Amino acid sequence: MADDSFELFDLRVEAVIPEGKPIYCGAKTGDYFELKGEMLSMPAGQGFSIYSLAAVLPLLAAKQRPTDANDWMTSDAEIACPDPNCASRLRIIRTGKRRFSHGETTAVPLPKENDKG
Repeated sequence: MADDSFELFDLRVEAVIPEGKPIYCGAKTGDYFELKGEMLSMPAGQGFSIYSLAAVLPLLAAKQRPTDANDWMTSDAEIACPDPNCASRLRIIRTGKRRFSHGETTAVPLPKENDKG
C-alpha cells in the first residue's frame, strides 16, 4: 500500500494583552488554546470569546500547513480582536508537527495516479 501520510503543524494560540490598554473580549494574559489535527483544546476553566474565535478560526487550517518562506501566512501570526475598541490580539504559534494518514481522516479515497491533475 502506498504511503498516504501527510504532516500538519500543531498550533498554540495565545492571547496578547497590551499593558494599560482596554480589553473588552474577556481575554487575559496567559490565555491560550491548542490545535492538534482537528482537535481544539483549552485548559479547564478557561474560555475564549466566540467573536475572537470566529476571527482566528478561518486562518488555522492554513497555518497548520507548510508554507513558502516568502508567503505572508508564514510570517504574519497575530490576529486582532474583532472589537475595534479592544486592544487584544491572538498570536498563532507553530509548536511541532504531527503525521496523519489520509485513510484515517476521510472516507474519500486518494485519486488514482492518472486522475491527478
